[in-house]
Amino acid sequence: MTTEQERVERELRRNPKYRQPFFSRSSWSRRELFSLAGGLTAAVLASPPAVAQKIVSGGNNPKTKNTAKNVIFIMLAGAPSHTDLFDFKMIPGVTPTAAKPETLKPGVLWPTGILPKLGTQFDDLAIVRSMRARALVHSLSQTWIQIGRSPVAALGDVAPHIGSIVALEKTPDRTPNNVFPTFLALNSNGAVGPGYFDSKFAPFKTTPSPTGLPNTQHVGGEAVFTERFNVLHELDDSLRVASPLGKNVEDMDDFYRAARGLMYNPDVDKAFKYTQADSARYGNNAFGNACLTAKQVLESNDGTRFVQITLGGWDMHQNIYGVNGNLNSAGSIFALGKVLDDGMGTLIADLKASGLLAETLIVAVGEFGRTVGRLSAQAGRDHYSQQFAVFAGGGVKGGRVIGSTDENGALTVNPGWSRDRDVWAEDIEATILSAMGIDWTTIRYDDPFGRGFEYVPNAKEDLYGPINELWG
Repeated sequence: MTTEQERVERELRRNPKYRQPFFSRSSWSRRELFSLAGGLTAAVLASPPAVAQKIVSGGNNPKTKNTAKNVIFIMLAGAPSHTDLFDFKMIPGVTPTAAKPETLKPGVLWPTGILPKLGTQFDDLAIVRSMRARALVHSLSQTWIQIGRSPVAALGDVAPHIGSIVALEKTPDRTPNNVFPTFLALNSNGAVGPGYFDSKFAPFKTTPSPTGLPNTQHVGGEAVFTERFNVLHELDDSLRVASPLGKNVEDMDDFYRAARGLMYNPDVDKAFKYTQADSARYGNNAFGNACLTAKQVLESNDGTRFVQITLGGWDMHQNIYGVNGNLNSAGSIFALGKVLDDGMGTLIADLKASGLLAETLIVAVGEFGRTVGRLSAQAGRDHYSQQFAVFAGGGVKGGRVIGSTDENGALTVNPGWSRDRDVWAEDIEATILSAMGIDWTTIRYDDPFGRGFEYVPNAKEDLYGPINELWG
């Protein structure tokens, strides 16, 4: 009898256009790479081919969960060790006793010495332990997680970020008074862009600061700026609105207007500024400040629906448990675990207290996991495909673990969900879209190549789908 895992692999082999193995690529010279990039740029900027500009469902009539209004996507860049965090395994003679493992529920061993706050919030968490990555290269897999498909597959180069899909789909929900960007990226300068989508769906990238958004005030004062801005439009609105010069000019005007909406705006100041006391509650660090800012932005209810926060530093090939016995030395799992625990733990607590957690889906995931069992010769853990994903809020039923691994965390022994196979990045994207009420099987025929862009690959074949078990 063919298993679901075998069916998916067979379909991918039958349609290799969806998944060109990364390690099968030929190497490129620097000159060839720039030549290719130039060709892609020209293709993206060119007018779309004359194809039917239609949007269709994959044909499986999926029913979305539609339980979340917002998403906070926490990218754990660098690939955290699953067996030291959310799929904790106590390895005798290896794992420090300072990890303080505690059984929260049958089958749930928790590192209270690393993630104490999140341990007390376990009833709000749903942890997927049966997830695997298909590539073990940081940049490739980080992009894969953000676009829900292989970056080297067909349309991978023009695929938009999940947040850009949310931004496009939620455009009808915006009101004239909404001035915040729909897709906000905090501490995420490397976040994937909108792909072939309109630039208005790109992530608005910024680094939180107690002084708020930078460059939102003019040196001459608000009155001077407003006067100059109005004169500018009096002079050339005929070229900006319904421009005879084309859509690129109109897009540029959209940028001007969007930026103007963020200037001299008390709602913007309230959302993006924060006090030292609040920063301290979140850990008094860049990640905590981003979690705090995300919370305030969503509280403002001024148009933002998707927030990405990036916390890097998880590439612990050396001294994962600290240097010379110092467990909390910089770069250790204990030190970075505290940063994650303080920021994410306080974020969940604050959203729950305000009632926003019920309508805000939080997803925390890295690009892959790390080797299991004994440490390497450098006292670290190397790249490994088994990994985890953590969910909270947005209607997700907490206090549960979906899927299980063997005693070392090396392989999935029980997938724990209806498709009865490992969870992949494509399934995470489908889960996020379903939670937001978006048909993940949507196929758009407006891509620059006229091939038909699927929100989640293989929509018609139904190879991927939401982890509905998260909702109980």
